[in-house]
Amino acid sequence: MNKKQFDKQKLIDFWIVGADDDYDTMIAMFDTKRYSWALFVGHLMIEKLLKAYFVKINENYPPFTHNLLKLAKDTNLPLTDELKLQLTTITAFNLNTRYDDYKRSFQKKCTPDFTNEWIEKIKELKLWIREQIK
Repeated sequence: MNKKQFDKQKLIDFWIVGADDDYDTMIAMFDTKRYSWALFVGHLMIEKLLKAYFVKINENYPPFTHNLLKLAKDTNLPLTDELKLQLTTITAFNLNTRYDDYKRSFQKKCTPDFTNEWIEKIKELKLWIREQIK
């Protein structure tokens, strides 16, 4: 890594701005009843926040991965079993919306209640990770 070209705060801000945009998109998708897409974008938001935290802690570029549990472990965040389960489940929202064979079954699973429950968990994670970034 070339330290001259690495602007830690600029990179953290890049990931946070992207996450904030994804948050708005997640809510818009939920409001328009695009439930599986709302959860997919919720995954992207958490991924970007974890990448911002990765930059803060490791002073390096984050790895090219969508695996939220891996990202969290790479930052040494204190993870309870419940948090590990949530991160693993939210990671699956990314994969389930990308492949047609999973997409249909995932869309059926994404009822308003299921989606709302997970959006609330994603919102809590968002707040918790943002606190860690401060």
